[in-house]
Amino acid sequence: MAPSESPPVKRRWFWIVGAAVLVAVAVVAGWLKLRVPTVDALEVRQMPLVRTLQFSARVATLSRVDIGSTVTGRVAQVLVVEGAQVRSGEVLIRLESDELRAALAQAVAAEHQAVARMAGLRSSGRSAAKAGMAQAESTLKAAQAELARTRQLVAQGFVSASRLDEVQRAVDVAQAQQAAAKAQIQANADSGTDVVQAQAQQAQARAARQAAEARLVQASLAAPLDARVLSRQVEPGQIVQPGKALLSLALAGPTQLSAQVDERFLDQLKPGQLATVVADAFAGQRFAARVLSIAPAVDAQRGAIELKFALERQPPAFLREDMTLSVELETARREQALALPLAALRTQAPEGVATVLVARDGRAQLQTVRLGLRTLDAAEVLQGLKAGDLVLLGGNIEAGARIRVRTVPWQPGKAATPGATGPDAGSALTNAIGR
Repeated sequence: MAPSESPPVKRRWFWIVGAAVLVAVAVVAGWLKLRVPTVDALEVRQMPLVRTLQFSARVATLSRVDIGSTVTGRVAQVLVVEGAQVRSGEVLIRLESDELRAALAQAVAAEHQAVARMAGLRSSGRSAAKAGMAQAESTLKAAQAELARTRQLVAQGFVSASRLDEVQRAVDVAQAQQAAAKAQIQANADSGTDVVQAQAQQAQARAARQAAEARLVQASLAAPLDARVLSRQVEPGQIVQPGKALLSLALAGPTQLSAQVDERFLDQLKPGQLATVVADAFAGQRFAARVLSIAPAVDAQRGAIELKFALERQPPAFLREDMTLSVELETARREQALALPLAALRTQAPEGVATVLVARDGRAQLQTVRLGLRTLDAAEVLQGLKAGDLVLLGGNIEAGARIRVRTVPWQPGKAATPGATGPDAGSALTNAIGR
């Protein structure tokens, strides 16, 4: 029978085996640790959330008119230059008007003549007609008296019957003269033919004078309202004809902006929304505008809807008609919302339900969330998460996998991880620059 080992030898083997076990455990633990991936995550928290649309707009003019001549003539003066501000009624172009002034003088003289004739009919004409009537009546009475005496003399045989015929003819002539005098009085009455004819001639002369005045006025082209001269296509000495535009004016009024916005975003638009506007050439001078109106119909060719904007304050001096501007329109706002980036969404459903991976007890767990307001890069979480939860970003992590978490900062408008892209990256780009 072999002798038993001494106690020191047994203790030595114990320590050797124990050390080997510890080394093995450490190796296994290190290997397992190397197999657990490190995943970027963000802490869900309350923050302001603003949704905006970005698109191009143009400075619109309330009304634009072309100024042209309504008569043929030679240009004598052009009194404005392009870009000039003009007041309502201010003369812009003068045509040569000597012939028109002569025609007006002739028309005025003809009207004076017609007025004088009317006045004559109503004064001296009526007096002459009354005098003629009195003379005719007197002549008729004398002829009738002579006829009565002649009849007595013929009956007494003192004169022949032929004398009676002569006296009768004199009575007939006197009666005709009386009828003519009466007709003349009637013609000179207010409703008489001579007065009516004279009134017609007077009205015709007045109309001719007014037409001559209108033609003379048309020789001076004036601004219809306060406006700015956009373009000038005429010079002194040029022969102009009706129908040709000589000046183009932008009528004064409140400056408005016009934009075409993709019809996909119609549900986000409503009158009164605020926008920030900037011109590329004046990037440091932003100004505010507000949605004034939304077109009732969609442009079928472009699939866009027209928005009109009114400026909140006086327009900047650099604004010009048809200038291109960049607009950022605020369509929704949450002062405090539980938000996460779109890049964190794993799956989405049309009804606003999505899934995310959250870190819990060292493992990735799938969590269903209900979303609210969405922006270009973020979404509001209505249900499914609470402040402080860690939501995983990127990586090919399966639900239930062990993970190590590396927290990264994030705020709306800035990527949570370099190069991260969410499911809506394409639509976000279209939203931003697709106008």
